[in-house]
Amino acid sequence: MKTFMLFTSNGPLVILTSYASAIDPDLVEKLKVKGVDKFIAFEIDIDLARERYGGHFPVVENDVRESDDLRVLDFNGQRAFRLFRFAELSKPIFHEEGGPAA
Repeated sequence: MKTFMLFTSNGPLVILTSYASAIDPDLVEKLKVKGVDKFIAFEIDIDLARERYGGHFPVVENDVRESDDLRVLDFNGQRAFRLFRFAELSKPIFHEEGGPAA
């Protein structure tokens, strides 16, 4: 599993995924279906995320109602943003769907 913080137009969110990259085409398609077609992703060390989210992490990780390839760990952008320092995040990974630039 990988953990990514995604900065989207609606704010930050943290996801767990079995995909190796935040820009894996299958993951990008799943995010697009959920309305996320433009984002900046940062990988978070999974052990660090486990530590910061405490008991909430295994609940999400083991939720059988969620798909194995994409689980949302945190919808609360303020909390997600405060939990991790920039120095704890990977280099940014940019993704946006094609279209005219604003």
